[in-house]
Amino acid sequence: MMAQQNGGPAARESDQIKITHVAFEGDKLVLEINGGLKSGKKWYDHVETGMGGMTRPVGNGNYTPTTGTNIEVDFHKPMESLTADQVKKILLPLMDFDKHSVTKVYSETLSPAMKKAMAEKRATEGMSRDEVLMAMGHPLHKYRETKDGVDLEDWIYGEPPGKVTFVTFSNSKVVKVKEQYAGLGIEVSPKQMTP
Repeated sequence: MMAQQNGGPAARESDQIKITHVAFEGDKLVLEINGGLKSGKKWYDHVETGMGGMTRPVGNGNYTPTTGTNIEVDFHKPMESLTADQVKKILLPLMDFDKHSVTKVYSETLSPAMKKAMAEKRATEGMSRDEVLMAMGHPLHKYRETKDGVDLEDWIYGEPPGKVTFVTFSNSKVVKVKEQYAGLGIEVSPKQMTP
């Protein structure tokens, strides 16, 4: 309660939290949440070096205080044969271990073919920009052009020498995926793609 009054809540309802450390201390289970109550300062932030009466701090003074907390579960008896499921049940009033991230929930709505493509980290026709980002990450280059009155945008993955993948979008959907090997010293752009 004191930590909440001094630093505010470590997490609000529906916030995603991370258990960063677990310790067993006698008959207590101590969980560090979101970095615990540490200040973010290190021992070397207090060290100074110098010469001739002039000193300077070794650290740059920039530190990021944590905004976490510690949760202590006192069993008042030895914790023999305590299982993970039992701990989850005890912590259920504070934490929901069954929540999924937005990405996980979204991925469950995809077709089996789309899930397979994402698992294989490749783009397929019909994907949206967000789905390509989830599958392949951010492209190294983007290239836009208007062809026959249609706006096209190519996302280019990979660099020579090696495999280069061109993902072409029209109206926010993938209309073409082309992979090609590019040799050393070759600059690639969508115009250079072989049909």
